Order: sequence, then C-alpha cells, then structure tokens
Amino acid sequence: MALLLRVVLLCGVADVTRSLSITPPDQMMIEKAKGETAYLPCKFTIGPDDQGPLDIEWLLSPPDNQQLDQVIILYSGDKIYDNYYEALKGRVHFTSNDLKSGDASINVTNLQLSDIGTYQCKVKKAPGVANKKVLLTVLVKPSGTRCFVDGSEEIGNDFKLKCEPKEGSLPLRYEWQKLSDSQKMPTLWLAEMTSPVITVRNATSDYSGTYSCTVQNRVGSDQCMLRLDVVPPSNRAGTIAGAIIGTLLALVIIGLIIFCCHKKRREEKYEKEVHHDIREDVPPPKSRTSTARSYIGSNHSSLGSMSPSNMEGYSKTQYNQVPSEDFERAPQSPTLPSAKFKLTYKTDGITVV
Repeated sequence: MALLLRVVLLCGVADVTRSLSITPPDQMMIEKAKGETAYLPCKFTIGPDDQGPLDIEWLLSPPDNQQLDQVIILYSGDKIYDNYYEALKGRVHFTSNDLKSGDASINVTNLQLSDIGTYQCKVKKAPGVANKKVLLTVLVKPSGTRCFVDGSEEIGNDFKLKCEPKEGSLPLRYEWQKLSDSQKMPTLWLAEMTSPVITVRNATSDYSGTYSCTVQNRVGSDQCMLRLDVVPPSNRAGTIAGAIIGTLLALVIIGLIIFCCHKKRREEKYEKEVHHDIREDVPPPKSRTSTARSYIGSNHSSLGSMSPSNMEGYSKTQYNQVPSEDFERAPQSPTLPSAKFKLTYKTDGITVV
C-alpha cells in the first residue's frame, strides 16, 4: 500500500511540474528546390504553470556563422511582426491563424540560395521556455541541359557526346539512353552511361540514332535529346581546293574594286585641274563703258592736229557719227580699228579736202 501511494504521488508531481515543450520535428534537415516553399514545423504544448503572455520568435543563423542571428518573424502581445529581416520580407508567414492553439510553424516561400541556414523556433510563456532548430538547405534543379556532339560525325572518326546542364546543384547524376533503332547502347559505351561525356572511338554507321540524357539531383531532373548521324568521310581534297579557289576569286574581286576606285579618283582630279587652268587663262571681258571711252579717245587724238577754227564743225559732225551699236555689242578683240575722218572746208574760193 505504501509503495502504491508513493507511485501515485510521483505521477502527480510529474503532472504538476509539466511545462512548455516543443514537439521534435520529423526531419531535422529539410531540402527544397529554389523557388519552392519550405514548411518549417514548430508545434508546442503548454504546462499548467505557464500563465505568462505567449511570445513566439523565429531566428535565422546564416551558414557562415559570421553573422548574428536574425529575427525573421515575431509574435508578441497578440500581434505579428514579419518585417525584421529584409531578405525574407513578404516571404515568411505563420501557417496557423490561432497561434495560441499550439502551432507556431511557418512557411518560407519562393526560396532563394540566400535562405540556406539554421532556423530556430523559440516559444516563451513564463515560466516555460522551449526552442527547436531545423536546418534548411536550398538546392537548384538541373535546367537548360544541352546535348551536342563534339567532333566530326564521320565513319572512322573519334568524337564525344556531351550532356551539359546550364545550372544544377551538386551532386548530379547522368543517364544516357538510345531511343531509336534497336534502343541498345553500344557495348563500348556502357562504362560511360552515367557520365556527362561519352567518348566514341572509330565510329560506325551503327551508332547513328536518337539519344537522350537525363540529369538528376535530390530536388529535380532535366533532359535533353541528341540526333547522331554517322556518315562516310567527305572529300576533303575537293573541299580544300574549293576553299582556295574561293579565296583567290575574292582577292581578285577586291583588287578590281580598289583599282576602279583609284582610277575614278584620278580622272576626277584631272578634270578639276584642267577646268581650273582654263578659267585662269581666259581674261575677263571689258565693260561696255570702257569700249566707248576708247573709241572716243581715239577720235580726240585725231583732233589734236586740227586747228581751233575747225573744231566746232568737226565736233558737231563726228560725235554724231559714233555708232550706237558699238555701245551695245561686246568687243570681239581688245584692239579697236582706227577711225578715218574726212574734212572739207573752203578758203578764199579754194576747196581743201
């Protein structure tokens, strides 16, 4: 009876002293792909002695351990504060609308590589305090995978089949398959079926066909296709000769173009020089006024030998004889013809000419 009473008392003490606790998550490490949403669980129970206000706090510890823990979301005084950490602003939310029910889990949306780290859920309700940690790893799915042939696809040649993803977190796994014809990979290739590169030696036409390469990691996969056509060797001598002839023809055409351009420039330069010389040799035409004055001046020179007594009659006669067309017509020669005059007068009954 005393033993039974002691067991009952111990159980009662255990019930009375039970305090706030957090249920351990099923996974202590969570892996998600970039762009996805991560669910971080944090479910707790409250003891009968926990009568203080409820405070919930989520913190992030960066993986480099060189930065201080960052508060990313907080619940205190029946209010939620989710603007503490700029890198996660608008991307972290509580999953429950009633946090007092015992669920403080959060969702982190649109995951980025910068979100990698250790997340800690801390629940306080005085006098109880509890916390749990979970590690979040963000991986990049393989994408942008490209399949191609490195080398000449000719019978007897050596070349390589390559499978290269544009991005993807390591480790990556590769798997090659033949999709056409017999759908059987050549025996010599079996050792490289899980490699990003397959080396083909002494190729034959049997290798022709459609191949696929699948790239995988822990969060996703990607695939590319390749068509391989192994053909007989080409006439390399003819190809080389054609290339040489084409190069020579191109050089000849370029030379002709340069020659024609040079010749045209010389002709234009010669025409400009000849035109310039002609303009310098031709004297400018005399004005009509200077021609008339020369004509009158020559007449005045002839009058110098006459006596003053005869000047009056001569001036009336001769100035009226100056042709008007000489003032209107441009001179044909810089030298004017000499003028001839006839003067008749009488003296003492004798006529003088």
